[in-house]
Amino acid sequence: MQGKLLVIGFGPGSADHMTKRARQAIEESDIVIGYKTYIELVADLIGEKPIISTGMTEEVSRAQEAVKWAEKGKKVAVISSGDAGVYGMGGLVYEVLIEKGWTKESGIEVEIIPGVSAIHSCAALLGAPIMHDACTISLSDHLTPWAVIEKRIEAAAMADFVIALYNPKSGRRTRQIVEAQRILLRYRSPQTPVGLVKSAYRPRQNVVMTDLEHMLEHDIGMLTTVIIGNSSTFVHDGLMITPRGYQRKYSLDKLEQRLKPHERLRKEAEPWALDQTEETERVRKTAEEALQKVAIRQYEQARAIEEIFELAVSPGVANKAFTPQQMLLIAEMVGNRGKMMYTPDHYLKLEMLTDRPDDMVRKLKEAGLVVMPIGNVLTVKACDFCDGEKKEGIPYAEQLHEKLGGMALPKELKLGINGCGMACYGAVREDIGIVYRKGAFDLFLGGKTIGRNAHPGQLVAEGIPPEQIVPVVIQIIQEYKEHGHPNERFHKFFQRVKKAGGFVYQEPRTNQKIEVSACGE
Repeated sequence: MQGKLLVIGFGPGSADHMTKRARQAIEESDIVIGYKTYIELVADLIGEKPIISTGMTEEVSRAQEAVKWAEKGKKVAVISSGDAGVYGMGGLVYEVLIEKGWTKESGIEVEIIPGVSAIHSCAALLGAPIMHDACTISLSDHLTPWAVIEKRIEAAAMADFVIALYNPKSGRRTRQIVEAQRILLRYRSPQTPVGLVKSAYRPRQNVVMTDLEHMLEHDIGMLTTVIIGNSSTFVHDGLMITPRGYQRKYSLDKLEQRLKPHERLRKEAEPWALDQTEETERVRKTAEEALQKVAIRQYEQARAIEEIFELAVSPGVANKAFTPQQMLLIAEMVGNRGKMMYTPDHYLKLEMLTDRPDDMVRKLKEAGLVVMPIGNVLTVKACDFCDGEKKEGIPYAEQLHEKLGGMALPKELKLGINGCGMACYGAVREDIGIVYRKGAFDLFLGGKTIGRNAHPGQLVAEGIPPEQIVPVVIQIIQEYKEHGHPNERFHKFFQRVKKAGGFVYQEPRTNQKIEVSACGE
């Protein structure tokens, strides 16, 4: 039975501004998935339903989890503040589905439920600033190159749009709003009205009216929406208002208008209209040619934008020695603008600026290197098997790497493999560890390598026959992939579900509690 995906925009956050359908959709769902803050805002509607919440930058894992549960027949609510189709989860959910071959006719049913977006809720608090043509621009360059954002700001400023800036500033992104102001001041008066709205219709709502010149003197953060007026926007009695243009035809202070209703759309009443200008065809042709040239140039520039390509490389599963030729190739490909970083996971992490990532991968593989993705994937960490002297376990390590290496998982997972009972490479401390000993494998589950409460994995089985170890590990990984929550580490998953691959979790025997330190303490 197919489930259903309810992709919900619940508006600014207050119950009064949530649509009836958004409320119904949350209530009728079987499971709710969303960013932690959004979950808290609608907690009263969720009740006792299962919840999957994740942090910032984990939108992809939320979309993947939603699709997974819908495939199981569940009705899944994926919630976003504002509108789900405006910097929300709508597009991403569709992208994940399309990657899986989804179609409307044969796939999971999807309902996108609109909500009040920030540009509209914030505008209502400011007055009527978007009465004329307006646009939204996100200043977050985590997914969009800054060069592209910069062009959009300039184009909107030049065209005299009212502009709403989303994601204007964060703890680490502080320059973007400064650069945006610099670009806007090329085309707008320093006295252009600007409204700053933080947490619209939420308990900590804050509204500031300022101007383009002084906007940076006020507090601006991730929860702030910045609305910048156009050349005709004005402030009256604390309200930001953008005229629609009615004053061109109407006398706003008189009851009797000089133009009768049947006269208002005549040509002579609209001398500014396109078909009333002189040499209309010549102007139109020139404009279309110019726009075509601009479009071609922008397309070519977009194609040439180099993006940061991250990957991991190693000389092999058991081999730990790079050749000089391999190191020279890596150094040449990374260049002066990239990064090459050592990791404790037996591979080098590379960051390269390129617009041809497939060519990079091909060259590295041709040089005999193992290439792996970075992120929430499975990494095989095998020992060197005493430089190949204890080689009995190598074929199984290579099989596991071939079948599982790079597999996308709820959270990064390290599969440690040691070739003898000394376990000197520390496989027992990894998420999953296997140790080849006396012609068979010992299996450890749920290790934790970092923190003051770090611990080895639980020894759940000894003497597993070699021909069984690969399917045993694959079964455990499949269960984690299927049932693990987004961002849930394997040791927490094992503790929560109590059984993985048929192996039962054992509660620690000690009552000693260790305080978990915050990063940097």
